[in-house]
Amino acid sequence: MNTVPAAAPYGAWPSPIDAALTATHDGRPDHLGTVGDEIWWTEPRPAEDGRRTLVRRRADGTAEPVLPAPWNARSRVVEYGGQPWAGTVGEDGEPLVVFVHFTDQRLYAYVPGRPERPRPLTPVSGIGGGLRWVDPQVRPEHGAEGEVWCVLEEFTGPAPTDVRRVVAAVPLDGSAADDRAKIREHSDDRHRFVTGPKVSHDGLRAAWIVWDHPEMPWDGTVVMLADITGAGEFTGIRPLVGDRDESVCQVEWDRDGSLLFVSDLSGWWELQRIRPDAVAGGVLPSSRLLPPRGEEFGGPLWKIGLRWFHPLDNGLIAVLHGRGDHRLGILDPETGELADAPGPWTAWSDTLAVHGSRVVGVAASPRSASEVVELDTATGRTRTIGAPHRDAVDPAYYPRPENRTFTGPGGQEVHAHVYPPHHPELTGPAGEKPPYVVSVHGGPTGHAPLVLDLGIAYFTSRGIGVAVVNYGGSTGYGRAYRERLRGEWGVVDVADCAAVASALVAEGAADPDRLAIRGGSAGGWTTAASLTGTDLYACGTILFPVLDLEGWSADETHDFESRYLESLIGSFAEVPERYRERSPLHRADRLRTPFLLLQGLDDVICPPAQSERFLAAVAGRGIPHAYIAFEGESHGFRRVETLVRALEAELSLYAQVFGIERPDVPPLELTT
Repeated sequence: MNTVPAAAPYGAWPSPIDAALTATHDGRPDHLGTVGDEIWWTEPRPAEDGRRTLVRRRADGTAEPVLPAPWNARSRVVEYGGQPWAGTVGEDGEPLVVFVHFTDQRLYAYVPGRPERPRPLTPVSGIGGGLRWVDPQVRPEHGAEGEVWCVLEEFTGPAPTDVRRVVAAVPLDGSAADDRAKIREHSDDRHRFVTGPKVSHDGLRAAWIVWDHPEMPWDGTVVMLADITGAGEFTGIRPLVGDRDESVCQVEWDRDGSLLFVSDLSGWWELQRIRPDAVAGGVLPSSRLLPPRGEEFGGPLWKIGLRWFHPLDNGLIAVLHGRGDHRLGILDPETGELADAPGPWTAWSDTLAVHGSRVVGVAASPRSASEVVELDTATGRTRTIGAPHRDAVDPAYYPRPENRTFTGPGGQEVHAHVYPPHHPELTGPAGEKPPYVVSVHGGPTGHAPLVLDLGIAYFTSRGIGVAVVNYGGSTGYGRAYRERLRGEWGVVDVADCAAVASALVAEGAADPDRLAIRGGSAGGWTTAASLTGTDLYACGTILFPVLDLEGWSADETHDFESRYLESLIGSFAEVPERYRERSPLHRADRLRTPFLLLQGLDDVICPPAQSERFLAAVAGRGIPHAYIAFEGESHGFRRVETLVRALEAELSLYAQVFGIERPDVPPLELTT
């Protein structure tokens, strides 16, 4: 029998979704691959110091962790990492896995089930950040006992920009564990950034992606091609496709010797084919596999080894595509037919694996968190095979989001996901408008998917709405939308978030006096820039942010993003005043609203020094605020105890500022 919801003040609703429940469900499976007939992936363990373990799905359908604590399969190459493991089946029929251990960043080899601990394959370097590895593949046919081909990131000095990256080969026999000289380098270091090599099916060629400062990989990349000798050496290295104004984000070899790749030369990341030997008039012609669709078949290469498509043995190609979120589809390149996988999943992550006629990915929906999903292309059926979503609470408490397009400054489109307050038994009092939190994703060249997030449900089930904004500069909507942020960071993102918040107020959906904004990393920047540049918000939560552009551009961040501001802001040599004018640090005198600042003390991307300078600028100005710094946390929080404290502190901030009674969370002490 349906009951009429009772009225209760927005923000004061009781909810079974507490911070501990939210924290234990943080993160998603990632980095899929195959080992023999098995599917393997990495999986988060927030309760185990935030490590990531490897999980294998056996042929009988059972899944089990491969790496016991404290082993942590996670790379730090370009700090964001990427594919941290590879596996193969030995002659004895047992699986062998090679993985990067987060703590020391060494490559290790391990045979699951044996009593021997993982054995190191690479040495430790005391220079700068040492030696780091990512995107490995096991090549048993090369070297005395086989090799691992992957990306080597090597620090050459103490500064974060004292670094080189090459494609390298590591012996599987462990002889390089104490001898750097045993590591062979396939490429030179003339390019600043490289991805792992993709080897053709006949083993005669390798292709990989490179780019250089000041470009980011979504600005311009080049595909390199090499011939492989019988001894496993790379020769004849030359550029194949790509340019400074063309972003190629993935390459894969097809069985006919052609190279498939995703390029945004048309303004959208689209799937194309090139035949390295088919030279016509001195040019290597390439062809689209589909006519223009106004969709993305790729994305930003924030990590090394991301995969948006995967060819199958039967000639079909599994693709992730869409405008905004990605769907899984199967493309027949001969007919151009593209059929989407059935099922409730609406957002697929940038990782794919293929085994025979089966495609495996990680997918979620507004009603389910990320899980490992398999599509059988022979039958057209899909099923969950790993990390299955289970409702930790009654799904009646989940939000019911809306995918919206708002009108921003100059009539520009602004994309957002709106999560109104929702409770199965309660509603707000007549005439009362709910508080809303504007949530800003990181990047800023990134995207927030429309999926179930208990961190959002934590607020909506208590009567606080959330609007997640994919502001101009976000990915998923073509290159033109992405480049709206060029030179305009701190302007377009701030204005687009304000446009969404103002529209919700104008619609009567949100209380104009109870608006907040929150975000981490680049989202922390937009939050701080909004609090110091507008009077729209009553408070804000700033997580591991950029706050001082001058400092961040001068060896105060890692190498990968050390020249990022040249596209986001402009060249410091040409517009130094812009770096100061836009920085929240130098606009702290304009701050009028309370805020919460959360920072990991091990963060090398947005270091604590940025937060500390901002706090010093605010001190004594009478602005209520709180600062919580977490030891052992870096860029993004991973430990249960950190996630719980951060979420409860955020709710306490909103409760105090919005005048809401919340006795279920510890009060946040605000100082001035």
